[in-house]
Amino acid sequence: MEKDVTEWYETTSIDRYDLLKEYAKENRQHMTAAEKTLWSLLRRTFYGFKFRRQHPINDFIADFICLEAKLIIEVDGAYHCEAQQQMNDQIRTDILSDMGYKVIRFTNEEVLQHPKDVINKIKEELNNRP
Repeated sequence: MEKDVTEWYETTSIDRYDLLKEYAKENRQHMTAAEKTLWSLLRRTFYGFKFRRQHPINDFIADFICLEAKLIIEVDGAYHCEAQQQMNDQIRTDILSDMGYKVIRFTNEEVLQHPKDVINKIKEELNNRP
C-alpha cells in the first residue's frame, strides 16, 4: 500500500509538495562547501536531535531543520548581503517564526572558518528551545 504524501511531510501543503520536493532534491545534489561542512557535523543524531537537509516547509526549503526542536539553520552566501535579499530573508524568517520556528543564520565563511563556534551556537539554541 502506497503512503499518502501527507504522511511524509506535514510541513508543506500537498499541492506544493511535489515541486518543493524536486527543488530540495536538486539543492541536496548541489550543496555549497559550507553546507557540506555543516551537514557532515549534523547528519547523524546531533546531541540527541535529528536534522534534515533541504527540507520543504511552507513555501520554502530550509537548509537544515530539526523538526523536534523547531529550529531552522540557514547558511547564507554573499548574495544574502544584498538589501533586497535581506528583506526577503526577514519576511521568510517572520513567516517561519509565526509558525513557531526559530531561524538562525550563518555565513558561508562562519561555517568554513569557525565550525566549532557554529556548532556551539546550534547547541545553545537547542538547549534553549522548549
